[in-house]
Amino acid sequence: MSEVIYVYGIVPKQIRLPSDALGVGEPPAKVRLIQHGDVAALTSVMDAERSLGLPQDLRAHFTLLNDTAALGPVLPMRFGAVMPDERTVVDKLLALHHDEFVESLDELDGYGQYLVKGRYPQDDILREIIANNPEAARLCEEINRLPTDAAHDQRVALGELIHVCLETLRDQDTKLLLKTVSPWAAAVEVRDAASEQDSFQIAVLVTSEKGADFERSICKIAPEWRGRLGLQLIGPMAPYDFVLAPDT
Repeated sequence: MSEVIYVYGIVPKQIRLPSDALGVGEPPAKVRLIQHGDVAALTSVMDAERSLGLPQDLRAHFTLLNDTAALGPVLPMRFGAVMPDERTVVDKLLALHHDEFVESLDELDGYGQYLVKGRYPQDDILREIIANNPEAARLCEEINRLPTDAAHDQRVALGELIHVCLETLRDQDTKLLLKTVSPWAAAVEVRDAASEQDSFQIAVLVTSEKGADFERSICKIAPEWRGRLGLQLIGPMAPYDFVLAPDT
């Protein structure tokens, strides 16, 4: 069986991993460090013929990075990054980008990423839009009054209007969330909405000293949106949105 090296991320050489740290594979492979200079690659060995992309592979990748981030700074690699052997990991990754890695790890030391997600309950947000927009209310009345086949234009118009209203609400709610997190955030990244029901997905880089205050600020604002927007706070985790090691 030919083997390759799966690379999860870059860490300082002095980091100490748990002896039972596991990565991708069937069964999950033991994780080890490949060192060069002041940095190390977080790696495991895998079968070169094995395809990646199973849900358990994704979970293993992100779980290992998040667990490692609790021990010290880590620069995540993209999921599925493999190199042919240990020598290549050293020569083509660690040695080639050594100084860049050291600088990035120093900058990230003491920071963690959180992800704040907002999602509109579909029925509730539609009721809010119709209640606050006379044109939307009028179109709903026409749709309810007309036969199904005769209300096509009104349905199209209502759909377009709801889309515009959602964009306005999304912008307002995103700005409010950004204002809420700004006292605690070292940096923020606003992700694109993944669906019409998403209000925002915002990555926030926070120092470990401010983490508890940041979490409390999210809990404090949540009741203001209750009934129209559901909040989810994920983290701390590896800083996926703020740094990424080079592609292999």
